Amino acid sequence: MSDNTEYTLTSRLPALQRNSGPLLGLTILWHPEMHRIGEQFMGPAGEGVVELSRSFPFFHQPGKGGFALEHRCIARAPLTIRRNVLDTLEIIAADSLMEVEVNGAPLESSVSLSSEEVGRGVVLALGGVVLLCIHWMRNAPKANAIDGLLGVSSAAITMRDQIRQVAQTDLTVLLLGETGTGKEVAARAVHAVSKCKDGPMVAVNMAALNESLAAADLFGAVKGAYTGAQNSRAGLFAEADGGTLFLDEIGDTPVTVQPMLLRVLETGDYRPLGARADQKSSARLIAATDQDLDARAFNQALLRRLEAFVIHVPALRERREDIGLLIAHFLQQWTAQTGISVELPMPFISEMCNDDWPGNVRQLAQVLRRAVMAVSAGDVPVLADFVRNLKAGTVHRAASSAQRAANTEPVPVSIPAVAAAAAVVDVASLIPAEEAVRKPRLSELTHDDIVLAMENNAWRISSAAQQLGISRPTMYKLLENHPQIRWAEAIPQEEIRQALQDHAGDLDRCASSLKTPSEALRRQLRVLRLIAN
Repeated sequence: MSDNTEYTLTSRLPALQRNSGPLLGLTILWHPEMHRIGEQFMGPAGEGVVELSRSFPFFHQPGKGGFALEHRCIARAPLTIRRNVLDTLEIIAADSLMEVEVNGAPLESSVSLSSEEVGRGVVLALGGVVLLCIHWMRNAPKANAIDGLLGVSSAAITMRDQIRQVAQTDLTVLLLGETGTGKEVAARAVHAVSKCKDGPMVAVNMAALNESLAAADLFGAVKGAYTGAQNSRAGLFAEADGGTLFLDEIGDTPVTVQPMLLRVLETGDYRPLGARADQKSSARLIAATDQDLDARAFNQALLRRLEAFVIHVPALRERREDIGLLIAHFLQQWTAQTGISVELPMPFISEMCNDDWPGNVRQLAQVLRRAVMAVSAGDVPVLADFVRNLKAGTVHRAASSAQRAANTEPVPVSIPAVAAAAAVVDVASLIPAEEAVRKPRLSELTHDDIVLAMENNAWRISSAAQQLGISRPTMYKLLENHPQIRWAEAIPQEEIRQALQDHAGDLDRCASSLKTPSEALRRQLRVLRLIAN
């Protein structure tokens, strides 16, 4: 790079002093001119007022000129956003007929918001056409784009800066984040901007390894090293030589393998099973987990080695201002893949921006895909039709805002369970929200429950197990005994090829059609040389 200063670790905004708060930010979540999604306005760092109208303020992208909202449905009379002491916020309606919603609830005259509510992101709907997110800004807007890592939030900016910083070193990277946040995307981003970007990128899900063969999978084995080893085989470390080895779900690494990983990290040496001499690894190691490794029976010396550089991959609820960009991105992907352009109704977009997305970006993408299919079929999408087992209190932001404005008691909300394959609501399955968080007992689980959990989690075993409230080993046993679910190794090669062709290389859809866990399918596709590492 000719100018490394552009990609140093993000500094705090110059206006922020030790005892001052963050800046107040406004980000365009949705706009009829989709290229404007993600533009931002920086408000005051302390007490102050922002007047929001058709003509003011100006929203910017880094390094570009600013523009007002300039839409005929936005009133010329200003709506007032007042930042008070203790970082509370007051939104005062404009003297106009413009419809305004705050977190999905109509704004009658004014509403007060705590600092914590602003920290979670406040969705402001204007005139039924524009959505804004009001939030705190802790980093200056910055053009530090990395392919695949979208976002204008402070959390997204910081993560991209950290990736650029560590990519130029040989340090081991540990990615921490909830399921569905995009840890593998972040790992591939580290590889893409690193010194070893021209080498292979090899990914393995440690939870999917057979415990008895895990060492051979990772380090290789010579002929006769174990029963059934009829030929020598190279392990994943050898495959990743000169490139990057990504160990996903590192917390599920078999106990017997953990000391072997520690030795590789300490010395760079490993020994294939049955071999007489060590081999040297030049692979750069990246690990990821959604677990608290300090609280598990995990090799603590190995953990310390993995923590050479830690990157937090933020949950989607921690960067609500990025949801609009992600929706627009997935819609563009759909159009590119199918040639069909679909326009989602504004109320549905608002619902999506107001949701807390416990399944994060992965869940958002899955729901959006199903919503687009529903619209293409002539249906009107409703978010509750596509989201199952919602956590009480996570997505009822509109209800809580309306309750605060009206000073009334909470109203129970019912959430429909979803038939995943057809995305059709079974009216008889409506359950109270307070009961939606109850996980079924193991004895209550049916074969349909197992398939539905896998469908809802892109056929990823660990995510499905988490949804059902059971352990991964238990989930594996349920899958092994399931009459419909197959393991990729047992599926005929021609059937896999056909599924890959039918679904244009979309591995999640392939896994769904083949009824096989996606991790095992990805591994089998590499073995068959149908996809690159």
